[in-house]
Amino acid sequence: MKTRTPTPTPKPVPGKPHKGAGEVRIIGGEWRRTKLPVALKPGLRPTPDRVRETLFNWLGQSLLGWRCVDPFAGTGALGFEAASRGAAHVQVCELDPALVAQLSTQVNRLKATNVHVLRTDGVACLKQLSPSSVDLIFIDPPFDGALFEPALQASAKAVKTDGFVYLEAPAAWTDEQLAPMGLTLHRHLKAGAVHAHLLRRIA
Repeated sequence: MKTRTPTPTPKPVPGKPHKGAGEVRIIGGEWRRTKLPVALKPGLRPTPDRVRETLFNWLGQSLLGWRCVDPFAGTGALGFEAASRGAAHVQVCELDPALVAQLSTQVNRLKATNVHVLRTDGVACLKQLSPSSVDLIFIDPPFDGALFEPALQASAKAVKTDGFVYLEAPAAWTDEQLAPMGLTLHRHLKAGAVHAHLLRRIA
């Protein structure tokens, strides 16, 4: 009698990993090379390493004594990068409770006494800031939302005259679009689908 060879069970094909899953590294400063986890969340899109490196080259490597706000924190990569480079006070705001918990965990792990996590809406966070009180604001909201204009308007009021607003968006913003909000383009970089802008307040 002929023995029938059993049909091998097909191996499961691994699904394509979510773009948001994994980790990012802090590039410079006290916590250089420290990994930050990236949660599996729709729309969570950490700022690419190349873009962060360029941004902090634009700003200068040291942010010693700066007051910074990251109102759409997500992984906290921008806020922790600023804190790693000597910022005196970094306020990171996030609405998602799981991401807030993750941010708080990283603050405790790094003993980051200069990072303060707040669970709140990003635009509300910006509107609560005192006028001309912040050196650097990171505007990096979900690309599919309508948060850019209200966030930029609030940032223009909160940033110091000699401060900076970083804007990350799916398209380039021009001076014509920015001027009504009280901002002007200082630097611009396109990296893949991301447009990174460094903005200044119009005096």
